[in-house]
Amino acid sequence: MTSPWLIIADDLTGAADCAIAFAKRGLESVVAWKKHTDAHGVQVLSVDAGTRPLPPEQAAKLQVDVLAAHYRPGLRLYKKIDSTVRGQPAAELAGLLAYAPAQSQGRSRLAILSPAFPGTGRVTVNGSIVVQGVPLEQTPLWAREHTYASANLVEMLASAGLRAEILGLDVVADPEKVLSRLVSARVHGLAAVVCDAKTEADLAAVAAGSLPLADEVIWVGSGGLATALAVVETGDAPPPQIPPLLSGHKNVLVVVGTLAEASRLQAKTLVEAGLVRHLTIAPDALFAGPSSLAWQEGCQQLARHFAAHDDVLLELEQTANPDLSRGAVLSERLATFIEGAGSGFAGLLATGGDTVYALLSKLGVHSIRLLDEVEPGVPLGVTVGAVSLPVVTKAGAFGNAQTLRRSLERLHR
Repeated sequence: MTSPWLIIADDLTGAADCAIAFAKRGLESVVAWKKHTDAHGVQVLSVDAGTRPLPPEQAAKLQVDVLAAHYRPGLRLYKKIDSTVRGQPAAELAGLLAYAPAQSQGRSRLAILSPAFPGTGRVTVNGSIVVQGVPLEQTPLWAREHTYASANLVEMLASAGLRAEILGLDVVADPEKVLSRLVSARVHGLAAVVCDAKTEADLAAVAAGSLPLADEVIWVGSGGLATALAVVETGDAPPPQIPPLLSGHKNVLVVVGTLAEASRLQAKTLVEAGLVRHLTIAPDALFAGPSSLAWQEGCQQLARHFAAHDDVLLELEQTANPDLSRGAVLSERLATFIEGAGSGFAGLLATGGDTVYALLSKLGVHSIRLLDEVEPGVPLGVTVGAVSLPVVTKAGAFGNAQTLRRSLERLHR
């Protein structure tokens, strides 16, 4: 019998791209964003605490609230963090480690930190993150949004008072070496170990070496480490059989509400292939509200495409100097805009955690039952709540030029 897992995330797409690793191995896996979600009988519960845009103290408190709502002895704990360390992962981890009921023999668990996600081009070397061969600090992702002065993970943890050491690639190549170093770290009172990883094999060794200490640790990472843990945990479990989700005439709404370059390129690929009707909406029109002419005309055009059962790509227009502090408000307005067009779609493909959260909440959805994965970090599921429809979610910066196209084709297949 597989032990139950609780995954605590800071945004919705992250909660999904971690839990899908377990769903693909046949474990009942649900993504939720309400603290009162009934997790009875669910083997893997992944909760979006919605903390990424919050200050450290508030973010930590909300993450601990999720842990307190669902913790029970024997529960395996996974803290999902962004693979480019956006948000407040250090403060949140410090709060979770201090939560007394989850401590082992009266002392804090050891955090095993490995945000590498090789399948999406993110690796960890010498305790620092590298994205597609480029140090994180030199990427547009870091320039647009970062919390810490450095992408070095030991320094990040130290900012929250957590003492850590690095397990280099020579250690993570061998599960026995990993286990030995973890035991030593516990003896010496370290709060965390940072595991370098460049390949899935590295993450598999971290998983195999750490699972014997399941009651004494909390894993901290992205979908990469979650996948490795799910594989080691379930062994040769066969993948579940997924039935068709859409009949041939049903239409899909694709929403790109993120500023990430990867999603913009993917949207361009979809449009150039002629697979969707393409609509754009300006942030100013959304902030102006339903009384604005641009809002009304856009809603009418979207409604006409819904009535014709067209697949539609709705894209948030790029602006010269976006105000990232208003991202959640913008996502809420975008969801209201779509609702005003009648919500006449049978499937949803959406990028960006705030966008997915706002859209699904507006539809009366409180969770997603995960089924499959289109590609690393791009899960497929069915919504649970007021409506049941297939949905693919994707972090804005994930994927290559064809990712949205493959996702749309998977929904129709």
